Amino acid sequence: MRAIATLEELHALSGQEVAVSDWITITQEQVDRFADATGDHQWIHVDVERARKELPFGGTIAHGFLTLGLLPQILSQSISLGEVRMLVNYGLNRVRFPAPLPVGNRVRGHVVLQSVEDIAGGAQLIWEISIEREGGDKPVCVAEFIVRRY
Repeated sequence: MRAIATLEELHALSGQEVAVSDWITITQEQVDRFADATGDHQWIHVDVERARKELPFGGTIAHGFLTLGLLPQILSQSISLGEVRMLVNYGLNRVRFPAPLPVGNRVRGHVVLQSVEDIAGGAQLIWEISIEREGGDKPVCVAEFIVRRY
């Protein structure tokens, strides 16, 4: 885990890759729970037998938005921001899903601090997070994630 104690340290790291997360295994149970939570029960995500027969990946694939939902976990397991009263997910600038994520695969995030902007009471951080699949040739998700640090 990368420890970044002060706002000054954050400013100095702007434009750099600051961390790589641990590997996270994507399970069918996670995908099924996500489908139940969102109402997205498309067969490519939840019908294991049909996906095994009809998809080129040998099974189901994770929802893109499930993959996107890993951003807070990736940040929290790879970066410690020192004395912070609270962090707020402020939004996203861009999100792309360049490759599918077959269930059972492992992913990890490469975290780049794109920019730091001082705001009243804290700072706005824009993180570019590229989520790679182990053994994959393209990322499964690339997102600009805006977080406010107070």
